[in-house]
Amino acid sequence: MNAPWNSGMPGNRDPFAAFICDDNALDTLRPVVAELGWAPEKCAKGGLRNAIQSLSVTSSPNILLVDLSECSDPLTEINGLAEVCEPGTVVIAVGQVNDVRLYRDLLASGIHDYLLKPLAATQLRDALNEAQAVFSAPKAIDAQSAKRHVSTAVVGTRGGAGASTVATSLAWLFSDEQKLPTALLDLDVHFGTGALTLDLEPGRGLTDAIDNPSRIDGLFIERAMIRANDNLAVLSAEAPISAPMMTDGAAFVQLEEEFRQAFEITVIDLPRNMLINFPQLLADVNIITLVCEFTLASARDAIRILSWLKTYAPHAQALVLANKAQNGLGEITRADFEASIERKVDFVLPYDAKAATNAAKLGQAFVEANKSSKVTGQLRSVVSHVLSAGDEVAESEEASTDKKSLLGALDLKSIMSTGKRGKTSAAKKSKTKGAAKADA
Repeated sequence: MNAPWNSGMPGNRDPFAAFICDDNALDTLRPVVAELGWAPEKCAKGGLRNAIQSLSVTSSPNILLVDLSECSDPLTEINGLAEVCEPGTVVIAVGQVNDVRLYRDLLASGIHDYLLKPLAATQLRDALNEAQAVFSAPKAIDAQSAKRHVSTAVVGTRGGAGASTVATSLAWLFSDEQKLPTALLDLDVHFGTGALTLDLEPGRGLTDAIDNPSRIDGLFIERAMIRANDNLAVLSAEAPISAPMMTDGAAFVQLEEEFRQAFEITVIDLPRNMLINFPQLLADVNIITLVCEFTLASARDAIRILSWLKTYAPHAQALVLANKAQNGLGEITRADFEASIERKVDFVLPYDAKAATNAAKLGQAFVEANKSSKVTGQLRSVVSHVLSAGDEVAESEEASTDKKSLLGALDLKSIMSTGKRGKTSAAKKSKTKGAAKADA
């Protein structure tokens, strides 16, 4: 409903509408509305249910006054209004229940103000003037636009590599130990474990976002996400497996944009099939954490994914993290794995089945349940690396923008000769990779 940063009044929407249950309140309201230059006929007879029915087929006004007098459970029924109200609508409720707890709960749900009956002209005039002031106030996000935001996508090379465990652990460390406002977005819509790992009910937030991307705004984020701790909010789903996901990815991109405004850290648990189907998801991602194992299949897929990232996400820094490592028990050695993917493994997490079982029994993130384990120590190092790398990426992007004119000054011969050297080097690397695979 009312999102403070949608401060510009849309020109195609009515400035005001009201749905009031009784005639006395209507008689008090209409002169005030006329005084403010609005149409008194926009004050209709009927309460919340009439408002929901009307707004489901027409556009929302900028300011909406709605009567809750006929509602048996205002907090529950107000959710129906949120489904039909367009982003930016300022909602003022009126009712007969004088209860401080109800007042606070209504404000928390997104209502701008709550007025008690019987209504007075002065009271209405002040409330409507304050509602108008919302649209002329500075955008709330302007004060935060300079804040750092780091986004990391966690991708597993194979199912069962432990990408979801790593994602939830990183999100917990960012929020709990670094005290950074963090969003965890689990994009495995049908089988995601982001909420399950943290012993939370996933809710319908993610599926609602997919079904109605146009409704995604700051208020939607606030209401749809589930709090895991003071700094961590989770958006996950357990969509019915009989319902295939029908989306072009617009909802996911919009969610990421809202996260940039509301949080300092975004951790995306990104299944590899989603990575391929929706490459636009990586447009604003700073760090891609690739979770792998020391196996032949994982090495093969790490090669393919790293190559794909160079083409579709060259701006993002790839971080290779080997999980469940056991000395002398891997299909291939670390050295052979690194030779195959033609780069170093940045972090290695040792296999610790006992610690994983303990976390599952407690319904906690791995790092929360096992704060002193070696795996948690390594994941703390990953967090530090992601934060520093995120700053470096931001600085390099600024530098590349400043040097764009210098790059344009390169002559054609220089570009051609660089390209030839690159092809020769690529051919040598290809032979080396083939030899490493044969040794493995």
